[in-house]
Amino acid sequence: MSNVFRNIPSVNELLDSPPLRQLVDRANRSTVIAGVRRFLDNLRTEIQTATADIKVPTPGELAERIAHWIATEATPNLRPTINATGILLHTGLGRAPLAESAIQAIGDVARGYSSLEIDVPTGERSQRVRDVAEALAHLTGAEAATVVNNNAAATMLTLAALAGGREVIVSRGQLVEIGGSYRLPEVMEVSGAKLREVGTTNKTRIDDYRAAIGPNTAALMRVHSSNFAIVGFTEQASLAELVALSARHQLPLIDDIGSGALEDLAAYGIVGEPLVADSIRAGADVVLFSGDKLLGGPQCGIILGRKPLVQKIMQHPLSRALRVDKLTLAALLETLRLHQDRQTAERSLPLLSLLSTSVANLQQRAQRLAPQLSACAAIKSAEPVESQAYLGGGSVPSQGIASWAIALEPDRGSVDELAASLRSGTPAVFGRISKDRLLLDLRAVFPRDDMRLVEAVQQIQDRTSGEPELGDSDPNVS
Repeated sequence: MSNVFRNIPSVNELLDSPPLRQLVDRANRSTVIAGVRRFLDNLRTEIQTATADIKVPTPGELAERIAHWIATEATPNLRPTINATGILLHTGLGRAPLAESAIQAIGDVARGYSSLEIDVPTGERSQRVRDVAEALAHLTGAEAATVVNNNAAATMLTLAALAGGREVIVSRGQLVEIGGSYRLPEVMEVSGAKLREVGTTNKTRIDDYRAAIGPNTAALMRVHSSNFAIVGFTEQASLAELVALSARHQLPLIDDIGSGALEDLAAYGIVGEPLVADSIRAGADVVLFSGDKLLGGPQCGIILGRKPLVQKIMQHPLSRALRVDKLTLAALLETLRLHQDRQTAERSLPLLSLLSTSVANLQQRAQRLAPQLSACAAIKSAEPVESQAYLGGGSVPSQGIASWAIALEPDRGSVDELAASLRSGTPAVFGRISKDRLLLDLRAVFPRDDMRLVEAVQQIQDRTSGEPELGDSDPNVS
């Protein structure tokens, strides 16, 4: 037994091995040392309790196993991923990636102090959203704007400030539920406003709104049904009709447009998404939308419109509870700056860059990657195939975007196991399963990640080959 213990290498010897040296370069040294010690303690316990002779792995083998365990154990669930699902605004994968300059802006204000609520020329207290509000007004034509932590918060705050205790008229066909069981009627209830449903699921005319207006009416509300479509025998009151009716009765019209497109996306094959500036020009009093969808910025909810109403919203007590921090403001301001020029936005904002990538480019990449993936030990076949991608994030669910993917068949095991192996790797890769093959759709994959896709598939065999041996188990379990 003592001879077996003498075969266990020291911590320092293991730390000098290439696998653990590489891990130290990527992670905290103390984390790696603690992991090595825990693994060796578990190994000694296994040796002591074993009923038969145990062969200690060589230092190189042991270092490989320890490095793999530390990388797996120390990697948080929130981690960078490669999105090969074909869903560009994938809620589970963080929706819109930020522009590099927005990331730089976050770093600039995060690493030290910043003039968050100070007017630099005067040194006096200032509004934290002032710069963002000015940029939004410039881009959309709105009189005023403010920002909260997401669009659900924007809806709740607006309703609480403008319609607390009173009725808001909404079409039955617009009582949406979005991800995470967010339901408009429930948000309205929490805000203190009272829902007044009009019309039917498929047909709501302007006369339905007119008949519902009474002394307790506080506002009219239009909600863009971004995550579903009703087709066939349908009718909805137009924005122009709602604007005219609300103005006639001196009631605010709240227009929740959801995804928040600043530019027409028809050039990318996306039609039907309302534009923020169009709602403002049409006369909507308050417009609500998300910052992390078609805008391509950080998660936030944007409220803009007529100045007296926006100021009333900002003065509500909930406004402080729902406000955004300096990091969000820095990223949003830079994102809005990029939107000032269409070519700059398309070149710099990841979402627009991905949307503008030609189908021919995606096809060439798929054809180039397929043989490399087919050569991986874990893959039986890899075939470039035409695909349909989608915006996601509750935007135009019925409109596909032409794309190309690589369809993978595993050499052994199921396609579900292959997908799970890729998700658990470094980098974590998310694809989608179709017809018993795993599709790696390139529409949302940045070209810089093409070879990382190949490396991720190559790593599968290294992680899964062989049966579990000594020291492979969780070091907390003896």
